[in-house]
Amino acid sequence: MTTFDAIIIAIVEGITEFLPISSTGHMIITEAILGTTIDEFTKAFTVSIQLGAILSVIVLYWKRFFQSLDFYYKLFVAFLPAAVLGLLLDKYIDKMLGSVTIVAITMLLGGIVLLFVDKWFNKTTRNQEMSYMTALKIGFFQCISMIPGVSRSAATIVGGMSQKLTRTTAAEFSFFLAVPTMFGATVLKLYKNYQIITPDKIYILVIGNVIAFVVAMLAIKFFITYLTKHGFKLFGYYRIIVGLVILILLGLGYDLKLA
Repeated sequence: MTTFDAIIIAIVEGITEFLPISSTGHMIITEAILGTTIDEFTKAFTVSIQLGAILSVIVLYWKRFFQSLDFYYKLFVAFLPAAVLGLLLDKYIDKMLGSVTIVAITMLLGGIVLLFVDKWFNKTTRNQEMSYMTALKIGFFQCISMIPGVSRSAATIVGGMSQKLTRTTAAEFSFFLAVPTMFGATVLKLYKNYQIITPDKIYILVIGNVIAFVVAMLAIKFFITYLTKHGFKLFGYYRIIVGLVILILLGLGYDLKLA
């Protein structure tokens, strides 16, 4: 991975982390377009720069992180399902990170779901409260996003809305939940690959995380404003188009496989 690759991938991560279009899926597609060699460091980079984007949540919502211990208890409850499954399925998840085909299929299916999300949940009674059971259920929804292309943001927001949370409340809890989830994923990935993290690799990781952090700050503000006013349909159409384009290109014989 070159420094140029790292910068482009980090920009993509910062833009897509909080949009329901799958940051991991877009990074995999970007790596395929750039011709990035997919080795253990590239996989570690793809996971760890998401932490940079997630840290923007702490900066933008720092007051919420000093609100009460109850806030952290609920985050922990929601974090548990992904933590357990992530440890158990780490090798299988790693294998899927190299598949553009999986990303294309999940982008397409996820897009179809987003077209109907607002219709499914708009007529239900809305509330702003987050119970422990609601947090746990959202945590199970988050586990679906371990499949590349699903979108952690989409899975957890839809999970929250299915529990009668407003779009804004569900989105904000999704952001907060990303902090322990991505921190845990980053620590695990870097721990397993510490032998290949040389000084030049540390430089690339730092550059990637800083860029992802700055870009994500802007993306969060845009997403909350847009989602509150317009819902998910635009993101659904986008996912369907991207998924279909990739599947068509693969069907025509274009080499989008990661090296």
